Amino acid sequence: QTGGIALQDRPGKDGAAAVLPADETLMLSYKSGDMAAFEVLYRRHKDPLYRTLLRACGSEATAAELFQETWAAVIKSRERYEPRAKFTTWLYRIAHNRLIDQVRQVRPTDTLEDDAPYAAPAHTQPEQETEAADLGRRLRAGLATLPLEQREAFLLKEEGELSLEEIAEVTGVGRET
Repeated sequence: QTGGIALQDRPGKDGAAAVLPADETLMLSYKSGDMAAFEVLYRRHKDPLYRTLLRACGSEATAAELFQETWAAVIKSRERYEPRAKFTTWLYRIAHNRLIDQVRQVRPTDTLEDDAPYAAPAHTQPEQETEAADLGRRLRAGLATLPLEQREAFLLKEEGELSLEEIAEVTGVGRET
């Protein structure tokens, strides 16, 4: 606990769901110097953000680079942070801008690495793992057929759990688009 905010991102001792601070509250605490608040934000958003970047660009190395650049930008801009939108919208907007910069620097590709990992639960049985691997290959193949803009919108919805309005704000296009 820090600054009066419970920073555990898990259920309470009695098994009941703990009331978790909003991302925006955590970011404001981090803005004030609370490193524990940043750690909670990072734990909450690292996996979906990385998966979104990986599936959007199709390269583990590029996704890792964009992931690091995104979090570095969050750290760098913390003192200017104002909760004008949901934290996730702000975070994915930063990631979107890094992705667009990457596309501009490198010749665009619509292919995804065949061996890009598909995150299947570790506790599955062998037949479930085979099915998940097949589903992962089909998902990557389907994503590879989409233009980058559509791929990113799909991933922001599915991985980032953003609404259509938030996706429009992140990508800078109209909701209908």
